[in-house]
Amino acid sequence: MTTSPPASPPAPPPASPLPSDNRPADPRFTDPPPSDRPTDAADDAALQAQARLLHAWFLGLQLMVASRRGPELVGQWMFRLFRRQHEAKFLSSFDKLGLTGLPHAVACARYHALSNGIGGVAVQYMEESPRKAWVRFRYPRWMFDGPTLCGVPVEASRGFLEGWYAHNGVSLRNPRLGFVCVSEDMTGEFGLCGYFLEHDHDLGPGERLRFAPGERPPRWDPARQPQPPEAQWSAQRLRKAARNYALEYLRNGIAELAGLIGPQATAELAGRSARLIGMQYWRETAALVGARDGGADCAADYLARMLRGMGDDCTVLPGATDSAAVLEQRGLRVLRDIADPAERELLWQAWCELWHGALAAHEALPSATLARIDTGGEPGVRWTLVAGIAA
Repeated sequence: MTTSPPASPPAPPPASPLPSDNRPADPRFTDPPPSDRPTDAADDAALQAQARLLHAWFLGLQLMVASRRGPELVGQWMFRLFRRQHEAKFLSSFDKLGLTGLPHAVACARYHALSNGIGGVAVQYMEESPRKAWVRFRYPRWMFDGPTLCGVPVEASRGFLEGWYAHNGVSLRNPRLGFVCVSEDMTGEFGLCGYFLEHDHDLGPGERLRFAPGERPPRWDPARQPQPPEAQWSAQRLRKAARNYALEYLRNGIAELAGLIGPQATAELAGRSARLIGMQYWRETAALVGARDGGADCAADYLARMLRGMGDDCTVLPGATDSAAVLEQRGLRVLRDIADPAERELLWQAWCELWHGALAAHEALPSATLARIDTGGEPGVRWTLVAGIAA
């Protein structure tokens, strides 16, 4: 049984955005609070495991939507998801990435190379001129990792190109800026590739994105590839960014899917995909965090190790045995800064299915009951685990 998400305390003020933009800064590029800073190798492993699990869940959700709802809806969903991400992240990250004041075509190409690179996605940058700059995504593709590339329709690509890339000029108040796509993933060419171009004339809504499959990019020069400042981006912080990269796709993706097909249908797809991924990736993530298979005590230990990778405070209470164990979790970072109660509830229910799936993969088939707990201002839950198969 899953309880409703506990109410969160008031959110802290967002980091200062650009003067022309009042949206909160991209959470990947803001300093984490002290409780969210891993301090040892075990927490680094948990960050890696969370990034892997959340990435897999996003891939599984894409495949489930594609197979159950069809290509047209996938395209609409990706458009809404990437427009939401664009409006939340694009301008607010310019200062942090050192892009303010650059020519717009150059700034856009560098933005996509840097922001994706920080999330662990390989994107090459090639600058032809101040008015024309290329991006080329290299394989393997994070967005369609593994065999997912064969199951997601081309409409997904068109959706995110329209939702984000074609909208950069609008956000920058530059009506001459557009994106030219020369290759896509699902068409069997050479992967997503194109260039931002500042034209000699204003572009209409239907001209901000065009396709030119016969064109080829210039050769990539590694010496000109933009890099995040090393002083600000330690290896540990990059691991955190990789986790947040996948998490934000899920948080925003589930909310936007609900706007298309309704909360009940979204809960079914998000919850089922989460449960399946939790089961499928339990062994891999358990190995990453050093957890063992077994009964309720082993399952509670696995949950504690994994959830610390979210920056939450987790404690397995004394007295845990093979047949029963209790875990207390405080923080619930997955829900942080989500103000809409319906979005919080939908995400929470799907999130819990991820861990119910992982528990179902354990030898003793432990089940979990969740209850809210008072943690002195922070949201918290108590997990009561009971083995389904006696030792």
